[in-house]
Amino acid sequence: MQPSASHTAAASANTAAGTVLETMDASNYTYVRVKTASGEIWAASGTFKVAVGDQVVVPLENPMENFHSQSLKRDFPVIYFAGRISRPGEAAAETAPVAAPSAAPVQVTEPIPPAPGGVSVASIVTGRKALAGKTVTIRGKVVKFNGGILGSNWLHIQDGSGVAKDGTNDITVTSAAVAAVGDIVTITGTVVIDKDFGSGYSYDVLLQNATITKK
Repeated sequence: MQPSASHTAAASANTAAGTVLETMDASNYTYVRVKTASGEIWAASGTFKVAVGDQVVVPLENPMENFHSQSLKRDFPVIYFAGRISRPGEAAAETAPVAAPSAAPVQVTEPIPPAPGGVSVASIVTGRKALAGKTVTIRGKVVKFNGGILGSNWLHIQDGSGVAKDGTNDITVTSAAVAAVGDIVTITGTVVIDKDFGSGYSYDVLLQNATITKK
């Protein structure tokens, strides 16, 4: 059964509370279908324990329309990728930043042509010191996505350039926009180097506050 609440109506408030009608886990996410006062909505967050019948509060953030889940082989007209789905009365907890692996799980080997006026992932990684603080554009495939972490969505992008062994084939991107793993996207963001979020999470280079467009 698909959500009956319209995107406009559901997004008119900051949160929606309701009863879990359906739930499933896939790719480090827990998906829930929730019956709210304005209708049914779908939402997803980092894996958490929940059961049908539980009461939950869903932040109406990071909505994505016509989202296709490859792991679930299922389409969602609208789904909210929330930083944290909580129980009524629970205090919001700060979510830890995404870990920075040396390379994302998937590796793009076929070269993806850069966008007009754009550069390659490898050129940003290797030339990060000269590019620090500058705005750049890349075009590549989303190989990893984590939504709603520290107020942003986190993506790993590869375009077939660079070498996995030294990490020059992959770059981390933060954005308010949402994309799905497997999407080919064009990204424009600011190059930030030597970023340390604490707790052992540090990045030699990443693109922050990026805009994302498909192809």
